[in-house]
Amino acid sequence: MAREIINIQAGQAGNQIGENFWKMLLAEHGLDQNGMYHGADPLQLARVGTYFSEVNSGPTAKYVPRSVQIDLEAGVCDRIRTGPTGSLFRPDTFISGEGGAGNNWAKGFYTDGAELVDSIMDVLRKQSEPCDALQGFQIIHSLGGGTGAGLGCLLLSKLREEYPDRMLATFSILPSPKVSETVVEPYNALLSVHQLVENSDLTVCIDNEALYDISTRALKVKSPTFDNLNSIISQVMCGVSTSLRFPGQLNGDLRKLCLNLIPFPRLHFLVPSYAPLFDPKTHMFQRVSVPDLTNALFDRKNLLVACDPRFGRFLTAATIFRGKISSQEAEFTVQQLQQKNSHLFVEWIPDNVSVTLCSVPPVGHKQSATCLANTTAIQELFTRNLSQFTTMYKRKAFMHWYTGEGMDTLEFSEAESNTHDLVNEYQQYQEATADADEAEYEHLSEPGQSAPSET
Repeated sequence: MAREIINIQAGQAGNQIGENFWKMLLAEHGLDQNGMYHGADPLQLARVGTYFSEVNSGPTAKYVPRSVQIDLEAGVCDRIRTGPTGSLFRPDTFISGEGGAGNNWAKGFYTDGAELVDSIMDVLRKQSEPCDALQGFQIIHSLGGGTGAGLGCLLLSKLREEYPDRMLATFSILPSPKVSETVVEPYNALLSVHQLVENSDLTVCIDNEALYDISTRALKVKSPTFDNLNSIISQVMCGVSTSLRFPGQLNGDLRKLCLNLIPFPRLHFLVPSYAPLFDPKTHMFQRVSVPDLTNALFDRKNLLVACDPRFGRFLTAATIFRGKISSQEAEFTVQQLQQKNSHLFVEWIPDNVSVTLCSVPPVGHKQSATCLANTTAIQELFTRNLSQFTTMYKRKAFMHWYTGEGMDTLEFSEAESNTHDLVNEYQQYQEATADADEAEYEHLSEPGQSAPSET
């Protein structure tokens, strides 16, 4: 029996990535753009119910995405509705406002978003009621804008209230100074991180800077468009969800995935990576072996977050191999990599890299691999956003746009100190050793507290 996930895509970025993600899911499960099955592999339908609801329309079954599309302006939802996959979604799952959030987090969280949130929760209730064993929700959103960040975080807190025992996972696109869209991105991002720390169970971080780098360097795209970036994100999302969508040996649902990856509740920000990444024109000349895939997964160039794993340590990691790969070879290669780079893995979590195998390869490849890593190097990302946030917040720049929507300046201070605490916690666990005094670290999982550093 498939354990269901409900997908929520919020804001322009969330909907564009979501549209790409659903196209890839259709291809992997042998479905056409109307949700009709045309595949030949029984594995394609074995757990198709994770993301799709089966509807009997006529002689053949139609598969409908279990998804809700949300935006505070109608443009993006209208484009999906009238696009090639428009007939795939239920008409009542498109929810849009009129004015738009104008890149203002407070509009999404407090004013315009708050007006829509009850109707969104009603649609989610209707989606969750027919589920036999709902495992949780996944939210696709960007943290730099207004709708994805503000309304996305509001939804997260509402879901936490209404479904306290269900898993909440997010695919969060973090802003980057090199490819900045708006000047207030650091405000929106840090206010969102403040909410994600408290309400999300698992956050897969994706960074625009790393996506641009992969597109230009590995895929040889001279000037990447959002479509190029979104297809990389969709590939990773399909890779991450492989063990949930196909029969595999490990991490069969979100809860198991979280259990193996998150040693402390606040440190649930994961760095994804994907292999192979190369120019499609050179497809015929590429050799892909299990050691190549494994090394690429832990290489900085293949990470979807612009941070350097050599400056941190891996707490845990989950590798997912797809295609015809022997379990012995995969296990041995991962173990070998750990032994060679033992200084990059904490020694106080034994066997901290899990290996999952799935025999169904992604469309167009014979083999591929995805990794979700919980590494302390991610603090680099938060420190970068924190320093930009602090620079503007010192001068109270752009604050009137937020306070004008009924926001208290105290929230900015709270978000700043909470992110500061998060960075300190990552640093503490990076410096921790296996033989350190137990009492020193036992209170670290409590928010806002940090133990004395190792000397």
